[in-house]
Amino acid sequence: MQEPKIERNLFVAAVVIVAAVSLPLLFYAEQAEPIVSDIYDWIANNFGVFYQLFALATIFFLIWLTFGRYGQVRLGDEEPDYSTFSWVGMLFCAGTGASLLVWSGVEWAYYINAPPYGAEAGSTAAISWAVSYGPFHWGVTAWCFYALPTIAIAYPYYVKKVPYLRASTALHGILGPNGENGWIARIVDLATMIALLGGAGTSLGVIAPTIAATIAALIGIDTSLALELLVMFFSIGLFATSVYIGLDRGIKRLSDLNVFLALGLLAFILVVGPTLFILKMSTETFGFMLQNFVRMMTWTDAVDDTGFVEAWTIFYWAWWISFAPPIGIFVTRISRGRTIRQVVWNMLLFGSLGCWLFYFVLGNYSLSLQLTDVLSVTDSMDEAGMYVTIARIIETLPIGAVALFLFPVVGIISVATTYDSASYTLASTATAELRDGDHPARWHRLFWAAVLGILPICMMVVGGLQIIRSGVLIASLPLLFVGVAMAVALSLALRKHE
Repeated sequence: MQEPKIERNLFVAAVVIVAAVSLPLLFYAEQAEPIVSDIYDWIANNFGVFYQLFALATIFFLIWLTFGRYGQVRLGDEEPDYSTFSWVGMLFCAGTGASLLVWSGVEWAYYINAPPYGAEAGSTAAISWAVSYGPFHWGVTAWCFYALPTIAIAYPYYVKKVPYLRASTALHGILGPNGENGWIARIVDLATMIALLGGAGTSLGVIAPTIAATIAALIGIDTSLALELLVMFFSIGLFATSVYIGLDRGIKRLSDLNVFLALGLLAFILVVGPTLFILKMSTETFGFMLQNFVRMMTWTDAVDDTGFVEAWTIFYWAWWISFAPPIGIFVTRISRGRTIRQVVWNMLLFGSLGCWLFYFVLGNYSLSLQLTDVLSVTDSMDEAGMYVTIARIIETLPIGAVALFLFPVVGIISVATTYDSASYTLASTATAELRDGDHPARWHRLFWAAVLGILPICMMVVGGLQIIRSGVLIASLPLLFVGVAMAVALSLALRKHE
């Protein structure tokens, strides 16, 4: 069987843009860092409120979509290809990745001494806000961002039989027949690919140093850039192998394994850690977040202008938006045979619950270390950074050596499950035609697996969380407008549904 051909213009354009961004970062790091940071500030200050309005609009749109008569529309006539467990595992791993292991353990530490809403640093109120904002950022809103393009792409792909598995497929209701081959569609697809590469760079640029730090702590050496790069190359090799093998034998099996290992790690922390404190704090955090959800969604900090919203909430919304169309492409590919309502609600329910589990268990465990003076997480963050701090948190567990071994194993497999789906998505987007049941060429998938490692390596060389946040915000801006167009196109298409 002949392999699908690539979309040459799109392929070349994406490669050229990646090279144009990566080379200056690599060779002119000192000059590039302040420029990229200034761009971040300009976008966050001038467009931040539009990210928040888009988040609200997305939630309301999905409520209308799933509770209305279109919720029962089936995406394809066939039975689902995967069991619910494997399907949920794949979409969860694609949508979160290994970076969840990092942020869930330390995000509260960024907020506790600089809390929002004028709370006193280190106070009980500051703790409540600190432990609630992480689950808020990784919860329902994030998965709403993912669900919108998933349905917008899946409906024309499965119901209208559009033979292109790309972000521009979602605009079928606006562009019309054959519109997916026009210049507007190509711009949308290119923006999607660049945003995915930027978002992937953000995630991989965070987790690789963390895995390196835990390995260094395990074997008793200092972490280094060389070790971080070694972890990076090993991870790239693993997810390249997975994406080469394919969806059923590679990505599915790796996702299943990742879910079991991650749940095992959390169960271990819950059992050997301060179980009662974790359960009580998790219950309190969930209630506090639920009570303040609307306030957190709509807070723009217009009066005090402390910069909290721009530094964190806008960053997270941008991160999810940059990943949203590519995640939509991948979840579309694995969701044949399910209804619109099933796809949306399973993404929102299991995606949010999975993220909350990490924050409630790992996050509250690290908070307990701070409150009992076993480990000052905030001091460690100031002294050694978030990557080494995660290793120190894991090291405090009973049988710390076992935990230090298990954590990088889970981390590396989590990296692979995220980036094999990302590689698949990039290859799908840059394929000329991909009908239901077809797969991109294997060499094509391998090529994007290699390219996915370039930007995070450059970000690691430049260094700093700010450069990582800046990259994802800049990459996401065009997709903010694409998301609005997707919602409009889907609405128009559904109104014509028979």
